[in-house]
Amino acid sequence: MKTYDIIVIGGGPGGYVAAIKASQLGAKVALIEKEVVGGICLNHGCIPTKTLLKNVKVYKTIKDAGLFGVNIKGEVTIDWTKMIARKNDVVKQLTGGVSFLLKKNNVDVYYGYGEALSAHEVKVNDEILKTKKLIIATGSSAIVPPIPGVKEAYEKGFVVTSRELLNIKAIPERLLIVGGGVIGIEFATIFATLGTKVTIIEKLPSILAMIDVDVREAYLKSLTKLGISIHTNAEVTKVSNNEVFYNIDGKEHKVTTNLVLMAVGTRANSRGLEKLGLEMDRANIVTDEFLRTNVEDVYAIGDVNGKYMLAHVASHEGLVAAKHATGSKVNAMDYTKVPQAVYGSPEIASVGLTEELAKQQGKDYETSIFPLVGNGKALADNEKEGFIKIITDKKYNEVIGAHIFAYQATEMISELVLALNLETSAEELADAIHPHPTLSEIVGEAAMGALGKAIHK
Repeated sequence: MKTYDIIVIGGGPGGYVAAIKASQLGAKVALIEKEVVGGICLNHGCIPTKTLLKNVKVYKTIKDAGLFGVNIKGEVTIDWTKMIARKNDVVKQLTGGVSFLLKKNNVDVYYGYGEALSAHEVKVNDEILKTKKLIIATGSSAIVPPIPGVKEAYEKGFVVTSRELLNIKAIPERLLIVGGGVIGIEFATIFATLGTKVTIIEKLPSILAMIDVDVREAYLKSLTKLGISIHTNAEVTKVSNNEVFYNIDGKEHKVTTNLVLMAVGTRANSRGLEKLGLEMDRANIVTDEFLRTNVEDVYAIGDVNGKYMLAHVASHEGLVAAKHATGSKVNAMDYTKVPQAVYGSPEIASVGLTEELAKQQGKDYETSIFPLVGNGKALADNEKEGFIKIITDKKYNEVIGAHIFAYQATEMISELVLALNLETSAEELADAIHPHPTLSEIVGEAAMGALGKAIHK
């Protein structure tokens, strides 16, 4: 019987990071993965969708080439088969890279279903492994809600989750998306840009409910310009043949479509862990600031603890859990400064408090907004839609929230994440010299706006 210092169940962005870090810190580590390392994010989520988003952005850029003085002869067409092939190549390269890193860092990888028999024993492929510490990183799965007709439609392929949608054979003429969260919106952007007639049905009063209201309203206009139909306060009641029925204010409506994407969220993969006696919050494993569960020597990271269904949070939790499990120096998780991103066109990136939350918490705050039309690089790139919004508290001018609606927003948010981590003031942001011409100058301009007035507004 093999014995390890740490066994990690699940090889997604939380699990493989935890395994590598624990090994780097001197532990003997095993990783158990039932499918392919990289998890949902790498194989069926973050990376595949971003690859397709890049494909459609190239398509859009070529269609708009005339704006840049570049004349394209003939019709610009789409080869969906090649788009899918490119997506698969990117995924294969990255999963291969993760496998190489695990091997390089001396992590023993077992492919199969890992069953936790106790806090110190795990069964995989009829073999029992012993461990001093156990890290659960089993992720989550897409929810297929028990709406009449949905199960049958899912079995026929008329209803799909994001996993199946990433491998469809042809671009649908019409696509109905149930759910106005990040997953639904990103797929809506992809297919609407490719010419699909997209309809979104959202049960809540608004799509992207967690996003700052100013950004959300601007983004709604952008989605509408793409031709996307959005119905909020709408509840799907039935799926029958090629029709989806839904209610708004008690009135029944229906939409005819070629395909339905269920994007109503995910549920933690926590079944099969009953023998551990874990404290649960519905399907989620309850953890503390060091990712410890109520069971000694057992940690839970990533989607399975239900705190944030985000790959970068899972990876950071993996680092915290690995350090804590090996007795290394470690800082507790801080969930108040988690960056969030929506990879539409333009992108959305944010960190810290929204204005709504600042109000709810009774903060005495100021907001400063700077538009992209005042930025030279944005105009040169013909990407002038959007703005940055910074929220500062009045007492110290400390930055407590930042929201960017712009192209490359997701690449820019890290400066603001660091600003919040260091309790940076608007003065300090304004005093930082931002190179010209760059989109990053909007950060300095917004900071100056928080102090009085921006230069280019």
